[in-house]
Amino acid sequence: MTMLARVDLAERRGSRAAPGAALPLDQIIESDCIAAMAALPAGSIDMIFADPPYNLQLGGDLFRPEGGRVDAVDDDWDKFASFSAYDEFTRAWLAEARRILKPNGTLWVIGSYHNIYRVGAALQDEGFWILNDIIWRKANPMPNFRGTRFTNAHETLIWASRGEDSRYTFNYRAMKALNDELQMRSDWLLPICSGGERVKGEGGAKAHPTQKPESLLYRVLLACTQPGDVVLDPFFGTGTTGAVARRLGRHWIGIEREQRYVRVARARIDSTLELDESAMKTVAFSKRAQPRVPFGALVETGMLAPGTTVTDGRRRWQARVLADGTLEWNGQQGSIHKIGAAVQGAPACNGWVFWHYEAEGGLQALDALRQRYILALD
Repeated sequence: MTMLARVDLAERRGSRAAPGAALPLDQIIESDCIAAMAALPAGSIDMIFADPPYNLQLGGDLFRPEGGRVDAVDDDWDKFASFSAYDEFTRAWLAEARRILKPNGTLWVIGSYHNIYRVGAALQDEGFWILNDIIWRKANPMPNFRGTRFTNAHETLIWASRGEDSRYTFNYRAMKALNDELQMRSDWLLPICSGGERVKGEGGAKAHPTQKPESLLYRVLLACTQPGDVVLDPFFGTGTTGAVARRLGRHWIGIEREQRYVRVARARIDSTLELDESAMKTVAFSKRAQPRVPFGALVETGMLAPGTTVTDGRRRWQARVLADGTLEWNGQQGSIHKIGAAVQGAPACNGWVFWHYEAEGGLQALDALRQRYILALD
């Protein structure tokens, strides 16, 4: 990195806020991320989710077999002069991130093979303590059009506490409930952001090349934050973190320097509906030939909204869907199978066929939603 670039990096850090300074809650800061974080008070943030530039080092255009050009990431914000320039940038934003985290706060950072190993080493050097690396396995990845490598079908998330002795938040029971009462593993099969969830910009084109799916952020925030916590995203983009934080009753702060993304993010978050407070509670039988689908997957992908009332096929019993994929009935909380058994006084129940939801044309079994989810994975 040149001396001029080093001076510029120092200037971006700016003057730091006083310890008791007010936080710009539920707002987007239009600024460079390092300078904006430097202006926040130390020890003020509960969780940071960072989706930094990947430094893809793309060389030339990429075309599909039929001749169409692949809409790859070629924006200026993803370009760095060298690996050392990228490393310098990474160390600078990580230093500010660790300063503004509360002692028991955590950091999530996502990346691909282009950058995640460099980021991982830098955050360990900075004093963060790695808790997990999560593999996000994409259900519908972009193929390798040239046929020269394996299809790149995953990205890696690093979850780290501020230090080795941090008493960080981990909502183990909520994660287990979201996963149909099985312990949540570190490999997550989730679809990429596409279709109606993909935010469009002017002319109907996608607003951002690397928009993350809301289901991914839903799981991250539900895992290690509580309602009312403050979540910071220093690379805010089109506002996925803010939209999911608002939906789950968390405060958020976004930092984004590109005005075109800021406009889209504001409109998106303003249109996001917060969950009913009663649906925010969290708790502490599929066909063998089909992929196993946790009921929580339908909730986190938005196929069934928290707060929805489900009923048996004859409308004798009603239960309420909660944010972690459990049901609440008569003061009890549990899986669709457990609550289905409880309402009937039965030893077991297949909740997929017992519980129904209101749809066009009348009641539909939850199994219909499960089949739609399975089809989306193909």
